[in-house]
Amino acid sequence: MSNSQNDILPEPIVVDCRGGEVEGLLGREWLIANKLGAYASSTVVGCNTRQYHGLLVAATNPPVGRIVALNCLADQLVLSGQKSFDLAEFEFEESFSPDGRANLIEFRNDLAATFVYRCGEAEVLKEIILAEAANAVAVRWTLISGPGGMLHIRPFVSLRDYHGLRRADDSQQMTYLHYSDGIHVEDPKADTGAVRISVISSAGPVVAMPGEFHPDPQWWYRFRYRADIARGQAGFEDLYTPGWFQAGLAAGGTVQLTASLAGTEEVDFVAAVERKRRRLVRIVEAVGDTADETTRRLAAAVDIFVVSRGDLSVRAGNTILAGYHWFADWGRDAMIALAGLALETRQYESALGVLTTFAQAVDEGMIPNCFDECGGRPGFNSIDASLWFIIAADRYVRATGDEAAWRTRLAGAVEKILQAYRRGTRFGIRACADGLLTGGDAQTQLTWMDAKVSGRAVTPRWGKCVEINALWHEALRIAAERSDRHDRVLLWSALADRAAEAFEQTFWNEDAGCLYDCVNADGKDASIRPNQIFAVAGPHCLLSPARRRAIVEVVRVELLTPVGLRTLSPNDSAYQGRYDADSAAYHQGTVWPWLMGPFIEAYLKVHDFSPASRTQAGRWLAAFDDHLAEAGVGFISEVFDGDPPHNPGGCIAQAWSVAEILRAKRLIAKGSKSG
Repeated sequence: MSNSQNDILPEPIVVDCRGGEVEGLLGREWLIANKLGAYASSTVVGCNTRQYHGLLVAATNPPVGRIVALNCLADQLVLSGQKSFDLAEFEFEESFSPDGRANLIEFRNDLAATFVYRCGEAEVLKEIILAEAANAVAVRWTLISGPGGMLHIRPFVSLRDYHGLRRADDSQQMTYLHYSDGIHVEDPKADTGAVRISVISSAGPVVAMPGEFHPDPQWWYRFRYRADIARGQAGFEDLYTPGWFQAGLAAGGTVQLTASLAGTEEVDFVAAVERKRRRLVRIVEAVGDTADETTRRLAAAVDIFVVSRGDLSVRAGNTILAGYHWFADWGRDAMIALAGLALETRQYESALGVLTTFAQAVDEGMIPNCFDECGGRPGFNSIDASLWFIIAADRYVRATGDEAAWRTRLAGAVEKILQAYRRGTRFGIRACADGLLTGGDAQTQLTWMDAKVSGRAVTPRWGKCVEINALWHEALRIAAERSDRHDRVLLWSALADRAAEAFEQTFWNEDAGCLYDCVNADGKDASIRPNQIFAVAGPHCLLSPARRRAIVEVVRVELLTPVGLRTLSPNDSAYQGRYDADSAAYHQGTVWPWLMGPFIEAYLKVHDFSPASRTQAGRWLAAFDDHLAEAGVGFISEVFDGDPPHNPGGCIAQAWSVAEILRAKRLIAKGSKSG
């Protein structure tokens, strides 16, 4: 299933698993997802290391309501003479068993997640694909060469929320029903629905036989999830298995297991792969056939983040998932990521769908910071998400020329946001007499640096924050330029002028040659942080050319790493160079790759997009070529350590990380911001 030489899709990343050091292999994870927000994920050796791993993590309330429906499979190939070869790998409290890694040759992040095994004289291909618009997964085994045999497949099921863990002594009781076409596994005391599992053996294009199910219900105890333990979580789980399937695997033939939640969905494996191929071809074509391999890989990676909100059987909206495995759709993340994910890949209909989803949810002049995973009221604790919405809406119109969408779908939300911010809304957010925006207090966390530990804001950024006011000024200029009402043009232009006049006086730090991070009743925060870069990156810059260059240079010297910008200078006494899943370090030195987008944009701007600056910017992005084969294979992680060697952490696939690195590479390739 690998791509032909003429195929525009990037070549799959291949991980050689032969004799590899186990710690390194278990630190590399694969992920596929569908348009509901359901996903399948594990490590490249097939050993689950997180409670979030599973072969079918279903989205029961798309794109959330996630249930781990099928955790893993104990699959084994038995050849003639009864010699058996394990394909599965599990970790328990004190050991790995079975040892499928011994037979694994390689993993490929192809259109389907692909494993290649050598079992004596036989070579077996195992591939995993999700249905595009249903909570269903198909696992297919193909005998590539060598003698045929029998596959024994034992499924493990937890049917629990993906944030939780299953215990054998839980009050709920797992059970199963055996039908002619497979089995249904359920927890009668829960409302998750049943997972249906079937197995079909195909000796050729026509002959297909159902696998034979052997009832043998068991609990297997103390599966160990090492990545969760490293994050300070419990990390042990008991899993239920109803029995095992037996199916013949003939030379050139296949065996397919299909699992679906709360339905009888069958997955046509070939058709599912072809639909995904066609969709990815359209996306990758948008970045051009001359794009480098990393750009094309990033373009292909965006597909997992742009999903539906609501049931696809009725009219559903679009949204953007902030990251896998545990983030849902967050307003700030979605609006920042939209340009790279949807506009650079010309998914214009999806982009407008995302903007419409959030525009319809505006409340008291604010778009949701996050939607509730259980269907409750959204959270609105963000001062910048609504400003990013206005900027994203403007970017959409600039990319598409769709002025009608601005008038009919977006302008109303923009007006509500700016009027509420001008007059005052939640959390004390309001425009001051000098035109600058203020909000929050020492106990709130309204900006993107929002970590809290034991109820205390780690980075208490409140009052007038530097990037908030750069975004505020940008939003006002956009509204003034796009408004078709003369009174609004005058109103927003006047307020923008006042903010521009006050900005430099308020935030310029002459001693440091850069901008203060925030200004409030406690004084002026002189911490060297990356937030000031937004005052240079935006189209309507607030500073003189000399000061723009000075800011970019300070950020380069103090914060730039090969994988993004540090959130605090290493010269600051509060700096923490190791993330270690500690939210106290989240914005106190930890590197965020998404910040490379505005930094590259600002750097290119102050150097007039010269060839030399584009070459230098390309060098700064080079580390992501290798990173795509690490951590989340094919994706960019959420964060990295501030100190070398800058180990990745957080989510293995973060929307704004992928989006902003892709956007930065496109800026370099195009040679100008508007090119």
